[in-house]
Amino acid sequence: MAGDRVSEFEAERGRLMAVAYRMLGSRSEAEDAVQETWLRYAGALGDPAARAEVRHLGGWLTTTCARICLDVLRSARVRRETYPGQWLPEPLVTPLGPAPEPDGFAPDPAERAVRRDQLGTALLVVLERLTPEQRVAFVLHDVFAVPFGQIAEALGTSPEAARQLASRARRAVNAPGAPRHTADPAEQQRVVSAFVAATESGELDALMRVLAPDVVLIGDGGGHFPAARRPIAGADKVARFTLGLFGQAGRYGQRVRARPVLVDGALGLQFEAARDDGQVLRLVSAFAVDRGRITGIFNQLNPEKLTRLADIDAGDGWPPRW
Repeated sequence: MAGDRVSEFEAERGRLMAVAYRMLGSRSEAEDAVQETWLRYAGALGDPAARAEVRHLGGWLTTTCARICLDVLRSARVRRETYPGQWLPEPLVTPLGPAPEPDGFAPDPAERAVRRDQLGTALLVVLERLTPEQRVAFVLHDVFAVPFGQIAEALGTSPEAARQLASRARRAVNAPGAPRHTADPAEQQRVVSAFVAATESGELDALMRVLAPDVVLIGDGGGHFPAARRPIAGADKVARFTLGLFGQAGRYGQRVRARPVLVDGALGLQFEAARDDGQVLRLVSAFAVDRGRITGIFNQLNPEKLTRLADIDAGDGWPPRW
């Protein structure tokens, strides 16, 4: 019997990870939330009254996980306010294999579930603008199609209030100025390839042609590396900053290696720069692409958020091989 309960929960784990990651923007926090969900489920099994409430396992687990994530989000708001510089989510990075699945995601079922509904880093960044209650309502309803009655139970409110929270969140997500990401994989590869070529050539005009006029660049150094404390906006400023970044790497004798990867389900780049002192700097760049141009660049440099990265092959270099 216990083994059956474990199997039933494990069958839901991938979906719960997807829900928790989209709510929290941190894989480690999402894993903790899912583990806490399991502990509460295991505890309910030992209590006849609580066990009676588990009528539909998937719904019960989703509601429980959402409540846990809501508590984490409320406490995280204080941490985010004191975060050094700009904050970006911990990226989910998948190397591009020689024969990826049709959806381009990792073969592991749990990993695939986490990424199945990803719209890229851009959406996770916009979700940071929402209140915890709005974020939970939006993710559950608009991303995972959870009914408002169940969302209301998770939030401790009425279905109508939950509907209003999701509506306000939707307006914020679609507000002008938010980085737009609508490109399919083929367009993403074409645009990111043009970005790499322009960066390699050092031609400002060529790089600006790849960038949307209102493009925004955000860098998260976590206090470990210098990064702009505010977003850099506008094609000219972003292009000059990008060219300066790569030019600086060359001047300091850094050897840059890179490869294309999936970052939160969208095409991105993983970099390693070996300095003369032997230190290796890592960077993951995610892109938002719309109508043939880049609308957002999200550079994650914080080593605390890059601990799960696989090493880049010794044969990779700059420019990256597609």
